[in-house]
Amino acid sequence: MLPNLTRRALEPAGPSGSAQAPPAPLAAARPVPTPLSGGAPRPTGRLPRSVVLSAAAVDQAASPAAAEDGLGIVALDPNLQAHEEHLRYRWQQYRGTKDAILANERSLADFAKGYERYGVVKENGRTVYREWAPGAAEAQLIGDFNGWEGQPMERDDFGTWSISLPDGAIPHGSKIKIKMRHPGGWWVDRIPAWARWATVPAGKMGAKYDGIHWDPPASERHVWKHKRPGRPDSLRIYEAHVGMSSEEEKVASYTHFKDNVLPRIKKLGYNAIQLMAIQEHAYYGSFGYHVTNPFAVSSRSGTPEELKALIDEAHRLGIVVLLDVVHSHISSNADDGLAGFDLGQPEEANYFKQGEAGYHSQWDSRLLNYRNYETLRYLLSNLRWWIEEYRFDGFRFDGVTSMLYHHHGINIGFSGNYNEYFSPATNVDAVVYLMLANELVHELLPDAITIAEDVSGMPALCRPVPEGGVGFDYRLGMGLPDFWIELLKHVKDEDWSMSTLVGRLCNRRYTEKTIGYAESHDQALVGDQTVAFRLMGAEMYTGMSALQDPSPVIERGIALHKMIRAVTMAYLNFMGNEFGHPEWLDFPREGNGWSYQYCRRQWSLVDTDHLRYKFLNAWDAACLAMDDATGFIASPWQWATLIDDEKQVIVAERGPLVWVFNFSPFNTYEGLQVPVPEPGRYRVALDSDAWDFGGPGRVGHDVDHFTSPAATKEDPSAQYHSRGQFMFVLSPPRTVVAYRKVNEEEVVAKEETLSAYFLSQSK
Repeated sequence: MLPNLTRRALEPAGPSGSAQAPPAPLAAARPVPTPLSGGAPRPTGRLPRSVVLSAAAVDQAASPAAAEDGLGIVALDPNLQAHEEHLRYRWQQYRGTKDAILANERSLADFAKGYERYGVVKENGRTVYREWAPGAAEAQLIGDFNGWEGQPMERDDFGTWSISLPDGAIPHGSKIKIKMRHPGGWWVDRIPAWARWATVPAGKMGAKYDGIHWDPPASERHVWKHKRPGRPDSLRIYEAHVGMSSEEEKVASYTHFKDNVLPRIKKLGYNAIQLMAIQEHAYYGSFGYHVTNPFAVSSRSGTPEELKALIDEAHRLGIVVLLDVVHSHISSNADDGLAGFDLGQPEEANYFKQGEAGYHSQWDSRLLNYRNYETLRYLLSNLRWWIEEYRFDGFRFDGVTSMLYHHHGINIGFSGNYNEYFSPATNVDAVVYLMLANELVHELLPDAITIAEDVSGMPALCRPVPEGGVGFDYRLGMGLPDFWIELLKHVKDEDWSMSTLVGRLCNRRYTEKTIGYAESHDQALVGDQTVAFRLMGAEMYTGMSALQDPSPVIERGIALHKMIRAVTMAYLNFMGNEFGHPEWLDFPREGNGWSYQYCRRQWSLVDTDHLRYKFLNAWDAACLAMDDATGFIASPWQWATLIDDEKQVIVAERGPLVWVFNFSPFNTYEGLQVPVPEPGRYRVALDSDAWDFGGPGRVGHDVDHFTSPAATKEDPSAQYHSRGQFMFVLSPPRTVVAYRKVNEEEVVAKEETLSAYFLSQSK
């Protein structure tokens, strides 16, 4: 539960995802409170200093007043003073771009209604197809509705081609393309840039996609039944891929996910789903990140109406739905996607940058021209489309680091030096787009959630736009999965440093909310390993039966899997990792014989009662239920009160709970002295060692732990704790136990129960 946030406003915070040196070692035992997040200290106990730990917790720092020059963020981080010129220029570019939009459109929100004008739309009782394609010398509309015979389109002065047809001339479900003459003289067929759906002939590997005109009759349209749930106080994200959500070796449907996976997510206690691979992508193996048709729902899993039904059902269950949106690049597949609209025209008339600036060498994809007016219209309209048409509740923006810098982060080891963030290498045009995107999303939907996938740690990425920030609500703590990989691969358990662990978990920027996680889909891909597989390896295939004693490998793996997820909790989980899904993800491709064997989720493993996967699943659900009961994840009260490298123990306060982590592989501590925030009685609230979670049950749950006053600094006879009081607990190896303070009503109830019991025994 010690997420990766750091609260050192006067120091450069290290990047959230780069390979950086570990923090300087601390004393073997450091019993001073270290804040895990923002918030004013409680009056009890002595709090001599303040440094932070926590993940998605809400920072309580006051927001500086919006500044006309965009320098409000400097008040939060004086390190930005040296870069005021860059920040002022960035703000001027943002204001200039927005002013240009407002001069031509009524508002930013109206500018983002491009889908009402472009593509196939209805105007004045007629069907109009309109496309911005300034590179085309000629353009024709073709499809099965006109026998693929080209109907000429007219061009205006801005490079927009259009054709007006009688109402109903393009029936619902028609195949549609635009035929354009390249300036070189040849003709090319392209799917409309604003296509709402695109399909490929079933069973034809490598066949070209067709744009599909999606305009079903009222009787076939989804009718929304449920309101949006609103933003959760504690964000608990379930990262999911619909296509691989079935146990069968096939592409699963939106309907399958709605009927079979949503109930699992709800039962576990997640309140947000992050859906991957929704935007159409011709290559399934790209995991949805080589988007070809940004406005189209992936047809592999069903129709637009079926996706709407999925989201509507999630809303009924109280779950918000986030779209993993890809605006950082576009698939280079010109035949099937947006890249086909680059006909060699200059950048000012192009969705894409040109030359090296327009190509991502590692992703083999095209890079967008964020300075272009029509590119901005297209991307902002895309966000509004998913919010309005499908009722998504927010976005996880993919590949933000690639957008922020002209070098795209390739072969760059971000050290935290502010010169890395504000220099000629910074892509100010992309930053301005992200500012506009966040402003638009929150204007349309105040409860919307936006998350940035950034490994660089750019300052103010998650501060509001009026302050001069980029406007995201959260950033992903991408350095944590890499940290766990390195620790599990290269460091023996008995050598794990608690100081280093806490330092890494604390690594975030003051007042910027970070989502910490131990693993995501990235760590599950072929060539990598999940945390569970790193811990247990091949023994997962033979040693997970609960009908036999666990081997040392399985016992260690299950214990550490629970501890790693608990100490990193913020909270994000990839589908199946909650129960330690074995193996990797591998999409069907030529190299594996187009097999779906590893592109599915084996739910039967957790549903089989005699397998130990159920224990990991139960632990995940219990942690989320505890958050429901106490709100500890988003609580502003977050402190690490004891960091002991010698014992390998961490004590942390999150909300009303006191968490005791014993990472020692061998040592049981009887009478471990645990600092607590308030005097009174404490009882076990959650215990990873309990039988229900696959542990041997060594910790007593019916024991009241009474507090005692802590020693003073001047008293060498006992360990000094700055909290003012402590309690003694039993702490077995490789366990985490959360304690809660017992209120007086519970004390009286317990005493009455005991009195009644002894009275009955005396008769």
